[in-house]
Amino acid sequence: MDNLARLLAIMEQLRDPVSGCPWDQQQTMQSLTRYTLEEAYEVVDAIEHSTPQDIRDELGDLLFQVVFYAQLGKEQGEFDFNDIAGAISDKMVRRHPHVFGDNNVSAEQVEQQWEAIKAAEKQAKGQAAGILDDVPVGMPALMYAQKLQKRCARVGFDWDSPQPVLAKVKEEVEEVAQELNAATVDAQKVEEEIGDALFAMVNLARHCNVDADTALRKASHKFARRFNQVESLAQANQQSLAAMSLPELEALWQEVKAQRAAASA
Repeated sequence: MDNLARLLAIMEQLRDPVSGCPWDQQQTMQSLTRYTLEEAYEVVDAIEHSTPQDIRDELGDLLFQVVFYAQLGKEQGEFDFNDIAGAISDKMVRRHPHVFGDNNVSAEQVEQQWEAIKAAEKQAKGQAAGILDDVPVGMPALMYAQKLQKRCARVGFDWDSPQPVLAKVKEEVEEVAQELNAATVDAQKVEEEIGDALFAMVNLARHCNVDADTALRKASHKFARRFNQVESLAQANQQSLAAMSLPELEALWQEVKAQRAAASA
């Protein structure tokens, strides 16, 4: 038995109503979605920080989620793993006529061709072909914003350089400041203006060919590394972070920054 057939058989056994696992027996497609998201993020984390073996293991966990959905679909008489593999195979062939057909396109034209084929598929199914119709609203916020902006840019609703986008960022940040400085601070308006500022920053990242999610993830990792060093310095000085003043914490933060600057010089 090859490994894929073995995995499918294991999944079927786990779902067996008599001898299966009670937890697996209780799961539905709806209950699995949170685990699917977690596994996807763990794959990303492994790719960024782990060994090839760790990446392999996390990809296996993500594959297991697909196998689980396939088993549920099979039990409901809707689809099985072979149907899933067949559907994606058909889609890849259909959307790559420059590879599996006689179309010749440049690298720049591939994305346009992909979107044109997607639109034709939706029309064939009788679905609306609005620019934003199939952007998943459940995507992480930064990715969702970037996806919306990219879609609108395809029809010309976009700036042609980063400079006006940067001006928009400054404008939105100033509007945040205005709300914070108001005689009566309206929390809902502050939230709205911060959202606008974040949306503008995502747009600036896109215009600079930077993935906003990746940039924020890297910035967060950098912050975590530096704060861990601040904590280590405090422990070395037999100090408690909670008992230190903000100026004292800031002094340690600047010390960490100076150490890292010297190390990279």
